[in-house]
Amino acid sequence: MTGAARALARCDELGRISARQDALERTHLSPEHAAADAVVAGWMREAGLTTHLDPAGNRIGRREGARPSLPALVLGSHLDTVPDAGRYDGMLGVVLAIEVADRLRHESLPFAIEVVGFTDEEGTRFGDALFGSRAFAGGLEPGRLDASDAEGVTVRAALEAFGLDPGRVGEAARRPEELVGYLEVHIEQGPELLDAGRPLAVVSSIAAARRFDLEVTGRAAHAGGAPYARRRDALVGAAEIVVAVERIAKATGTVATVGRIRAEPGGVNVVPGRALLSLDVRAERDEGRDEAVGRIDAAAREICAARHLGWHLEERYRADAVVCDPALTAAVAAGVAAATGQEPPRLFSRAGHDGMAVAAVTGIGMLFVRCGNDGVSHSPDETVDEGDVGLALDAFEAAVRRLAAERG
Repeated sequence: MTGAARALARCDELGRISARQDALERTHLSPEHAAADAVVAGWMREAGLTTHLDPAGNRIGRREGARPSLPALVLGSHLDTVPDAGRYDGMLGVVLAIEVADRLRHESLPFAIEVVGFTDEEGTRFGDALFGSRAFAGGLEPGRLDASDAEGVTVRAALEAFGLDPGRVGEAARRPEELVGYLEVHIEQGPELLDAGRPLAVVSSIAAARRFDLEVTGRAAHAGGAPYARRRDALVGAAEIVVAVERIAKATGTVATVGRIRAEPGGVNVVPGRALLSLDVRAERDEGRDEAVGRIDAAAREICAARHLGWHLEERYRADAVVCDPALTAAVAAGVAAATGQEPPRLFSRAGHDGMAVAAVTGIGMLFVRCGNDGVSHSPDETVDEGDVGLALDAFEAAVRRLAAERG
């Protein structure tokens, strides 16, 4: 079996570890997290890595370099998923990192190799992303341990139930002098490579993002008895805001999404008195992201004032744009050129990744793999081509070898 075929088979195996029978869902500190972690730990050991679970729940495998205690080049991605997920987002990056470590098991390198399977990149269970990678980079805020899931279980309690000590989460933090850099392979999660007919791309930067909870308040009333002139329909106001979000995003060249909306009290014969929405705004640069947010807020206030509705916007998440390290990016580009015989295209990532957090402690580089099926991701329809995966594996290995040659 080729390395690419084995990587895809392992993605299939991880895709069967799910909290749901009808879809893939695997969240931070869940029984499914524990099961996937055990499987990945076994693959790491097969690749000749010494492995452990760090205090934040990240699975880490390490092989020493030419001498003990050298700084590590870290390869990896994440193992958690969104609800109703595909099989390659995050997981492909972890299994390809293991494949590279396996290919280099007999090499004497001027750095250690570490493979990491980060946890809670998606933030599905506790509502905030990048828990594992922020802990790894020493940027985890203490208040994150008090966040709770839909059942009221806090991160602190979930860590304890998982067998981890919440008081030691800070020990997951790494120091800059311990690290050479971080490289990640990830599916593109978009159609640009598909449209260009190219299998791989080098990532130049990771987009700036902000997420909000939005609330529109009006007055609940009987659907039959409330005349239009007197209605303060929160859902109609929210619908108008959703349309404004799309219009402003297109005008500013950003990406803005309302992914969730709930009307209350929720009766079929009741004018909604309250509407709750989510908002996700992304852009290549912080300034563009913030301009779009300001315009959305202003438009929503105008809509709500005209409809005699209340408006509240609360930020839940912020990530500033991260530019990939020039030396690591050059190594990835050289690896892609060696694997494909072509200079690679350069794309900025509209999706967030663990590298956004890891960049606080070391330089990052990223390699995109083409998605099939119109570039769909975060969906069971997510696909990749085995040939593209094989090229990605070759490019990833070549990038590591180039960095070794430079340091050697």
